[in-house]
Amino acid sequence: MQAILTSLDRRWRRSDARLAPSHWKICLFLTANIVLLSALLFDWPVGATLKNLSPSIRFFGGMLTDFGDSGWIILISAFLFFEGWAGSRLLHSQRCRCQALRICQIGGYLLTTIVLSGLLANLLKRAIGRARPMHFADWGPFGFSPFNGRASFESFPSGHATTIGALFVALAFLLPRYRYIFAACALWLAITRVMIGAHYPSDVMAGLALGGWFSFMTAIVYSRYGLLFRINNAGWPTPRWPLLKTSKPLI
Repeated sequence: MQAILTSLDRRWRRSDARLAPSHWKICLFLTANIVLLSALLFDWPVGATLKNLSPSIRFFGGMLTDFGDSGWIILISAFLFFEGWAGSRLLHSQRCRCQALRICQIGGYLLTTIVLSGLLANLLKRAIGRARPMHFADWGPFGFSPFNGRASFESFPSGHATTIGALFVALAFLLPRYRYIFAACALWLAITRVMIGAHYPSDVMAGLALGGWFSFMTAIVYSRYGLLFRINNAGWPTPRWPLLKTSKPLI
């Protein structure tokens, strides 16, 4: 263990990974304002009309909303981590060992991102204590009861949306060619929490932002250690090795 920690410390000290000088600040500013505008403009009308929402929309949301349950993602990530770690130790071919080590790092990155962002989301929602839409008639969209202890007062941020944001932003960093597809999937899957009446729009936006930013910061940390990512000229994390070979350069 001491050898591993010493190796990681050396990697950190010799790394020149850096954040983009301005882009991340602009993105963070826009994210905060999107969450605030969602709360001010959409939470009240959505809360007032949720009980009249079409059954077909509720059915559609109910089919997809469990995708944001972190359990299955954690299991797959842990499997990739341990399977890759075992392969990197047991395989005879140097090339195979390197590929197994890469799989181990991908599993570790996903596991770190999903677990830690989920823990942070659960801590925040308990501390904030926002009433869910089921209490709209009594509490409105801005009713709070911090550390209430009941799930019906743990609305902000959405835990499912946090998991979805963390997963798809992580996938966007790993497979940047498909980042727009991942962004669309994240938005549609997260909004199902509103469709089934479990959250307000700002809960979902905050969850997506929390998970996405956690994936971003975790990728920066990994790049500092020389694991999985490197920092490109704009200061953003990109894969050290392309996961999918392409016939033409990415834009």
